[in-house]
Amino acid sequence: MSTVSLKPLFHLCCRQNAVNRFKSKTLKPCFVNCSSKFVGSHVKRFCNFRSPCSSPSPPVAAASVDAAKLESFQSAAVFFDETFPISRTDKVEGKIFVRLDQGKDLNDWELTIACSLPGKWILHWGVSLVDDVGSEWDQPPRDMIPPGSVPIKDYAIETPMKTSSTSEGDTFHEVRINIKSNNQISAINFVLKDEETGAWYQQKGRDFKVPLIGCLKEDANIIGPKKGFSLWPEATHYEGLENRSQSRVPEQENHQLEGFYVELPVTKEVSVNNSMSVSVRKCSETAKNILYLETDLPGDIVLHWGVCRDDARRWEVPPAPHPPETEVFKDRALRTKFQPSDHGRCSVLITLGEEFSGFLFVLKINENAWLNSEGDDFYVPLSHSSGLPIGNRVDPLEGMQREAIEDASEKASISAYTDGIINEIRNLVTDISSERSQKTTSKEAQESILQEIERLAAEAYGIFRGSVPTFPEETIVESETLTPPPKICSGTGTGYEILCQGFNWESHKSGRWYTELKEKAAELASLGFTVIWLPPPTESVSPEGYMPKDLYNLNSRYGSIDELKDLVKRFHEVGIKVLGDAVLNHRCAHSKNQNGIWNIFGGRLNWDERAVVSDDPHFQGRGNKSSGDNFHAAPNIDHSQEFVRKDLKEWLRWLREEIGYDGWRLDFVRGFWGGYVKDYVDASEPYFAVGEYWDSLSYTYGEMDHNQDAHRQRIVDWINATSGTAGAFDVTTKGILHSALQRCEYWRLSDQKGKPPGVVGWWPSRAVTFIENHDTGSTQGHWRFPSGKEMQGYAYILTHPGTPTVFFDHMFSHYYSEIEALVSIRKRNKIHCRSTVRICKAERDVYAAIIDDKIAMKIGPGHFEPPNGSQRWSSALEGRDYKIWEAS
Repeated sequence: MSTVSLKPLFHLCCRQNAVNRFKSKTLKPCFVNCSSKFVGSHVKRFCNFRSPCSSPSPPVAAASVDAAKLESFQSAAVFFDETFPISRTDKVEGKIFVRLDQGKDLNDWELTIACSLPGKWILHWGVSLVDDVGSEWDQPPRDMIPPGSVPIKDYAIETPMKTSSTSEGDTFHEVRINIKSNNQISAINFVLKDEETGAWYQQKGRDFKVPLIGCLKEDANIIGPKKGFSLWPEATHYEGLENRSQSRVPEQENHQLEGFYVELPVTKEVSVNNSMSVSVRKCSETAKNILYLETDLPGDIVLHWGVCRDDARRWEVPPAPHPPETEVFKDRALRTKFQPSDHGRCSVLITLGEEFSGFLFVLKINENAWLNSEGDDFYVPLSHSSGLPIGNRVDPLEGMQREAIEDASEKASISAYTDGIINEIRNLVTDISSERSQKTTSKEAQESILQEIERLAAEAYGIFRGSVPTFPEETIVESETLTPPPKICSGTGTGYEILCQGFNWESHKSGRWYTELKEKAAELASLGFTVIWLPPPTESVSPEGYMPKDLYNLNSRYGSIDELKDLVKRFHEVGIKVLGDAVLNHRCAHSKNQNGIWNIFGGRLNWDERAVVSDDPHFQGRGNKSSGDNFHAAPNIDHSQEFVRKDLKEWLRWLREEIGYDGWRLDFVRGFWGGYVKDYVDASEPYFAVGEYWDSLSYTYGEMDHNQDAHRQRIVDWINATSGTAGAFDVTTKGILHSALQRCEYWRLSDQKGKPPGVVGWWPSRAVTFIENHDTGSTQGHWRFPSGKEMQGYAYILTHPGTPTVFFDHMFSHYYSEIEALVSIRKRNKIHCRSTVRICKAERDVYAAIIDDKIAMKIGPGHFEPPNGSQRWSSALEGRDYKIWEAS
């Protein structure tokens, strides 16, 4: 579970191809034209909304389809004729408008929030009162709530946005909120929700905030003037956003509030339906095949095509003549521009010899997007002996075909080979204890030195944090004949771990997830995973387990306590360690106190208000102030209380002994100080521990910043607070991969020092890399990885240092064989959490690196070949826009 920041992204359900790109205009289906007018002493702008439309395409230089050839085509006998539907996702651009005007009563004000995008919009909003000491929302006074609004618990309001029309007949959606001078409100907070898609829209990953009081600092989500001003003169303080764990009373600056108007860009994904028709006719005179392709796709469409001679469907380039506007790509495929035809469509006419049995193609629709047939190339038969026109499961890259393995005996031999490697590696892992007893004094000395270096590095970092902006990169010198020590220190494992998240957001629904997962234990071990992360085991208010109630009641929606024990036992039998999902930040109460507040806990840990932090405004805690960010849906536990820490340490030890957990995935660790985590790790002595420290990356005007040092610094700060006893999920790396892959900006994958730009570039042994989990993916989809780019993401994290994590949904999907191969390559080459990375390319369309001088990899459509010097490289795995080489 996480507090999630959403940023709607533009993506197409299509194929990214490793090809040189034609330049094309960006499609902008919607835009807003605004003009300014002076009204009184304030500047007010009124928007003139235009209907969604695409930018006109530039004229095509080449002539349209040759009339004589088209006439010949129409006179020939039809051999094949079919229209294929094309469903894609496009981006509509619009704006959010925020305007503050003086009301009819000069002491009152009116806030208008509007959106120009089509949809069914809901304004989810709340207020901050002048007496608030925390960062949570409150419900507004009744006289502020517009008609038709619905309360959300006790902290927010949802108001449907009304549809209005401009004088030109275009529509937009708005809500108006009246603010009275006696309401004592310091700010109005809001996000927008589109009920059609379920997407939430925020400002640079954080809630929109319209301040009405106080001395404001520059902040990404502040709307309106950035200078201090005051609406209510009697107010005395304002809670800032930059450090939510500390309340502060800034110097009061009284400025007269002025009306303002702000426009914020916003995008929405919409479904678009197009079609592609293909006709094949046989010329009676020459017996040649004449193909006519026509589509209603907008813009400059490019046909990437080739031919084949048999059912193996190997791409090749046919001999000339070729259609106008055709280029040869690497002697493996052709690229032809579609030419304009009647009724706003475009077409291509191609003549092919009778020696070819099939025609293969994909479509390039803009700079970064390609379309194919449900993950495969379009295939058109040119003879009756050819296979079906659609459904080719051979997966080409850049017009090159990777042959499918059809022979059963060959499959069996490959399976036996990989099984042998897997069993050999598993024996090494399970024999760690015997290896310890046999290791030499030299190995023991090296392990002690390594542990001492890490301890001193963490201590030195804490001392010099104020003057040194980043954590020093780890430098590990290893002997070629010496494997890394089997255990670095408590909570960080051996360094060779490969995690699998063993559930998704829906796994609880069957009521027997433990039993279902148990059946996959042997398979997960054979795939090469060494650690499995299980869902929260406790009784919970929410079925997913992230609202724990009685911590010692382990009968959950995933199964019973006995089923959990059997599951853990089974994983141990196959050599896999087990992580429990420990929710320590908050806990749901069993009953109300005398004031009707839910903060009395039952079960074995019968806490009361003293266990709840005092600055959580909803649960009347009597503990100390929170040492981190509050999670507003449940009472936030005060870890500074001695009895709380004692009880939680006993509980974690009980889980280790009673259930057999080997370590922890720690939920929402932003809510409490990392020093408490060290206390819990020292007490429970886990094999491995990882914290979920998730907050927003840095954006400027909606664009992700290249420099994300501040973001990874916050994660490193938390790891350091634990004295390095726990790692953290590398959210920085995930976020940067999003932008790099989605926007074809692979230069983002190198920081200013030529290192990986995430936590893995600063503290790789504590960086747990991932591309998706139950929050970001699954049915929640809060921050979904760019569609179709998942294997590029795994090619990155499974070849790089850090501890990689594979999401359950991806493992048991059509990515199965590719992930299996990547895991095998990682283990075969002994890549570990401290492996060295040498970045060879970080350019617009390609990223390439060499890891430990054992693996070379590249992702992106651009070209890269590892240098041949003292090493010779052989191709180990190739997929869509990624390739892996191994050193011979």
